[in-house]
Amino acid sequence: MTGRTPGHEVKYAWSIPQSNNLHRKLYETTLLTFWHPYPRVSAVQGAIDMSLLGAGWMAEQLERVLPGSSAALTTQNVLYGLLVATLMVILIMELRKERLNLPPGPRAVPIFGNWLQVGDDLNHRNLAEMSKKYGDIFLLKMGVKNYVGISSPDLAKEVLHTQGIEFGSRTRNVVFDIFTGNGQDMVFTVYGEHWRRMRRIMTVPFFTTKVVQQSRFAWEDEINHVIKDLKADPEASTTGCIIRRRLQLMMYNVMYRMMFDRRFESVKDELFIKLSTVNRERSQLAQSFDYNYGDFIPILRPFLKKYLARCQALKDKRLAIFKEYFIDERKKVLAAREAKRQAGEKVAIDFIFESEQKGEINDDNVLYIVENINVAAIETTLWSIEWGVAELCNNPHMLKRIRAELDSKLGRGNLITEPDIPRCEYLTAFVKEVMRLHMAIPLLVPHMNLNKAKLAGYDIPAESKILVNAWWIANNPKYWNEPEKFNPDRFMDESIEATGADFRFLPFGAGRRSCPGIIVAMPLLHLVLGRLVQTFDFSPPPGVDKIDMTEKGGQFSLFIKNHYNIVVTDRKD
Repeated sequence: MTGRTPGHEVKYAWSIPQSNNLHRKLYETTLLTFWHPYPRVSAVQGAIDMSLLGAGWMAEQLERVLPGSSAALTTQNVLYGLLVATLMVILIMELRKERLNLPPGPRAVPIFGNWLQVGDDLNHRNLAEMSKKYGDIFLLKMGVKNYVGISSPDLAKEVLHTQGIEFGSRTRNVVFDIFTGNGQDMVFTVYGEHWRRMRRIMTVPFFTTKVVQQSRFAWEDEINHVIKDLKADPEASTTGCIIRRRLQLMMYNVMYRMMFDRRFESVKDELFIKLSTVNRERSQLAQSFDYNYGDFIPILRPFLKKYLARCQALKDKRLAIFKEYFIDERKKVLAAREAKRQAGEKVAIDFIFESEQKGEINDDNVLYIVENINVAAIETTLWSIEWGVAELCNNPHMLKRIRAELDSKLGRGNLITEPDIPRCEYLTAFVKEVMRLHMAIPLLVPHMNLNKAKLAGYDIPAESKILVNAWWIANNPKYWNEPEKFNPDRFMDESIEATGADFRFLPFGAGRRSCPGIIVAMPLLHLVLGRLVQTFDFSPPPGVDKIDMTEKGGQFSLFIKNHYNIVVTDRKD
């Protein structure tokens, strides 16, 4: 059977018995009565579709078990009651529902919304294509959730700055709820008192210029260890090495020295392997699109039981590692100092312990602070460094230009230090271009409005997930000349900072929920890339013309798909 209205057709997998004229008449009368143009036609038609499908199935079952006339009468009563009751409920709900002026977007279907059309993969490029079709603001109905795509500097400013409080919260997610203990961290928690307290507690030990000045010598030391190890590796200068592995160790040492005054001796260190393995598994589970269906449509969540169990088991394992090997060990060091009345330099976690002792946070909050640093600081910076080295290899003329600048400004043989960074304009332009074209968090960390809001004249339903496509804003030819080309000179020609002041370029976001890690990430990127350029030449391995720059995206991430092999030799000029 087929039901029709203009532009709408539904085909059913059951048929009306030809011998039962009254039965057929009931169906046809019902369809003709209710299948007409209606202000909220998609929702009404969807509910009718479901009612008719259910009623048709019931009719077939009744006719199988009851004799002819009894079946006909019973079927008619069931159908009539079911259809009338369903339609009355729908009509009442639709008439009482507030009429909203929603942003444009693809037409949604009941229950699934746009999920069947769009799929699970809401990456930055797919959302950019939707922006081209629907405009700078558009709405996706993903099951029970509303997703609002933002793709212009003006609207980004509205969300992140002008209405920063209204859109300052974070969305909930079945997987991230597990990994953050239902928002006990700072990065993914909702906007409110807990977030303000966590931000304040984390600022002093992690996100101040004083921290940079105290930590920069350790950073420079770790980079020098990378240089030493690359020089000592005979394969690095011949067949090549996967440089990411050594850079990953460097990033762990940078952050774990800041947090715990701990470092790992080599990539073969058993604790480093254990820690980096569980962090990698966490990223794979959290960044996957495979669990979206259970987040979009709660009735499908039982099918995620095994996936969520894996997440829970991994979360417990990671937190146990943080506690046993780092938090408890640091407390032992502090206790020994106190017993001997010895003074010692404070590291980041010591400030966190003080907040815990004051009762401002609990044991779990301490663990989730460590969790945030492992994810938000180590991984994202590592992705950007890996992109940067690949661009240096594929663009040797840029490498030589950076080297010439450093030699000229600092003197050959004088490795760049943190105070030197403001003098190195082209190196800074190169770092910015890496972040523009290969933005580590291309959709930022999604925002949410706790209450109904207005944006660009449209109604934004409460608890909508706001996806600011910072990558597309930074790669849209409307705002950038030849954005597909890697060209650091664009930042030499125009002063555009990464701080969020210019909403065309938002690698760290902007406003209240911007990434405070910018104060650490920016100098680290300059120091790592600058010192590598001062020391080495890079080239693809034998038989390869260019490093493969294919990208891989996740829920929030953008990293290089294949961890490349690269030949590293002493500089020749």
